[in-house]
Amino acid sequence: MEQDLKAKIDQACRTAEDFQKLYYEYADKRRYLISRMYMDNATLVWNGNGVTGKDAIQKFLTDLPSSIHNVVTLDAQPIIGPEVAIQLTLLVKVGGKVKYEEKNEKQFNQTFLITAIGDKWKIVNDCFRVQEFIENTS
Repeated sequence: MEQDLKAKIDQACRTAEDFQKLYYEYADKRRYLISRMYMDNATLVWNGNGVTGKDAIQKFLTDLPSSIHNVVTLDAQPIIGPEVAIQLTLLVKVGGKVKYEEKNEKQFNQTFLITAIGDKWKIVNDCFRVQEFIENTS
């Protein structure tokens, strides 16, 4: 069991690396194709705005200003348990910096739940949040 878990963790890390490269390439350079990465009934929560369904997600993301993402941190964990049975599912957490058009660069965090459908990884859930710094008033 311990070797099996280690193998799943290693696979999750390799998969997350490939996944994030493709996702942010689509987000920054080929956003018109990004819906290919989502399941039909996927959910996106973008800075508190919820969108369901890959077509609605495509429209929402296409309407955003052009972006440049710089990934700084990446973590991935396999989801293991009876809830996912034999379906290979990963939790992928990304952190970095994003710049939208003429705006200042900001930090962001993004969390994906992805699952294997055949030989492709599809996004089940996507939660994106731009990080705003809280001023210390003391």
